[in-house]
Amino acid sequence: MDHLQHSAAARRGGQPASDRVATPWLALLAGPLSYGIAGPALVLDDVARAMGTGEQTAASAVTAFGWGIALGTPLLAALLARRGVRAVLSVATALMVAGTVLLVLSPNVPVLVVGAAVQALGSAGLTVTAMKLADSARRMGVVTASLAVVGSTGPLSGALVADALSWQAVLALPLLAVLAVPAARRGASPREAAPASFDPLGMALLALLVTAAVLTPHRPLVAGPATVALLLVLAARTKARPDGFPAAAVARNGRFLGACALAFALGVVNFALLYTAPELLREHAGWDGTRSGIWLLAPYLLGGFGSGFLVAASARVPHRAVAAALLAAGAAAPLLAAATTVVPLLLGAMALGSLAASTGQGVLALRAAGVVPAAHEAEALGLFNLAYLLSVAFGPAIAVMLSQ
Repeated sequence: MDHLQHSAAARRGGQPASDRVATPWLALLAGPLSYGIAGPALVLDDVARAMGTGEQTAASAVTAFGWGIALGTPLLAALLARRGVRAVLSVATALMVAGTVLLVLSPNVPVLVVGAAVQALGSAGLTVTAMKLADSARRMGVVTASLAVVGSTGPLSGALVADALSWQAVLALPLLAVLAVPAARRGASPREAAPASFDPLGMALLALLVTAAVLTPHRPLVAGPATVALLLVLAARTKARPDGFPAAAVARNGRFLGACALAFALGVVNFALLYTAPELLREHAGWDGTRSGIWLLAPYLLGGFGSGFLVAASARVPHRAVAAALLAAGAAAPLLAAATTVVPLLLGAMALGSLAASTGQGVLALRAAGVVPAAHEAEALGLFNLAYLLSVAFGPAIAVMLSQ
């Protein structure tokens, strides 16, 4: 792992661009994305009442956000590879502002869904840029810990903001990330981009694949087979055009695919537990939404802050040992939550799931970027985050279905 970090820094040549952007700005650039995932957890009933619909329909905005960040991450990573940091920051900021305006002014569910998707595209661009600029385990740990910490405070922050202002203000919280854009622009070199092939057909196939995958939890009989078919078509295309998008050097790299698969599994567990937690605590402890949000701070903050230290420490541990530990923790968390009605053990399961997912995101992102050729590093980070963030669409949807 240490070798992967040093090689990633060496690829940039000379002084890494990320050294010119202070680490706290990278954390602010990435962290607010988690408000779009976790912020609505305790206010979906408010959104449903305002829109005159059911909670499951209102949750489609969260699904749309998951679709947007899953799709936006590889596409804006491709833009990052072609045009550099400053171009991505400009496009992502515009998307963030436009999406937030739609969310705040949305008169109905369709507009709400479109706004969430557009906002998520921008959030994805800012987050993948922050991860590209994080060139060491320590800095990557801070970035991924910021995502986890914001996610841990998201349900309570959302409830408090909704009480003080409105549910629309909760949906606007991801916009806080644009506060870090000026610092990132100042620190980014205007010539960071490298020549990269442009493959619109490959991007279109990937967009269809992401859409089908996101719809799979809701329409499994239709979207499931479509996902498999599109995956096979995209795999065949990478063989026919190795320099297309995604590049064969990334999409056919076994170590890269293994990192993506593990990150996705850990994310599904974490986000499913996050959305299941309020119902479990209401059932077993009789707590309302606000009290649940307060108590959930402890396990998710533990997972978020702890992951920062664990990602940094992972540089000194063999990757196979780290992967085995992550897999064991990710499997233990849902089993513990399902087997117990004791509140401290439930909270322990939440902490374990959060710690495994946020640590895995940082450790496995470094792994994914380090096992591909230097020219494909940005693309690899984008596709890796696609795999992780697809779990945002699956986790909450699974939790809502289980609670019916």
